[in-house]
Amino acid sequence: MTRILGIDPGSQRTGVGIIDVDGGGRVAHVYHAPLLLLGEGEFPQRLKRLLDGLGEVIEAYQPQEVAIEKVFMARNPDSALKLGQARGAAMCAAVLRELPVHEYAAKEIKLAVVGSGGADKVQIQHMVGIMLNLHGKLQADAADALAVAITHAHVRATAQRLGVGTRTAWGRK
Repeated sequence: MTRILGIDPGSQRTGVGIIDVDGGGRVAHVYHAPLLLLGEGEFPQRLKRLLDGLGEVIEAYQPQEVAIEKVFMARNPDSALKLGQARGAAMCAAVLRELPVHEYAAKEIKLAVVGSGGADKVQIQHMVGIMLNLHGKLQADAADALAVAITHAHVRATAQRLGVGTRTAWGRK
């Protein structure tokens, strides 16, 4: 079994999702939640909350690998910069604990989980719920984080079957 931490970075909420994947690529739900960053004061304090919160999750659940969503270009440059900084803080939480970090674009995640790179959040939530046998409505950021982890689990299983690295297995990287 390999435990994968999926992260959907955000400057207000960061989605966290953890799954276990077996040698055959079958996934099982372990944990998911949004990490709420608002109310932590100024932006630097939110980044600290993100770094500390992810550190606590990593210590509690002991993932072996981390998958994170890549930044997309937002319409608002300030939002894009904040998202990039939040993503950097999330990556630091992983690399400070010497965990390998794998990156996936939003379209790659949607394609892997739903089968269409243009899927919407509701479709992601629905498919993640089905794949992990979860009942009830999933919080959007946590569902996205689980989708990132599921994507990495699929890419990882394919790479192992082919005897190549994950970058090679996912030809778009």
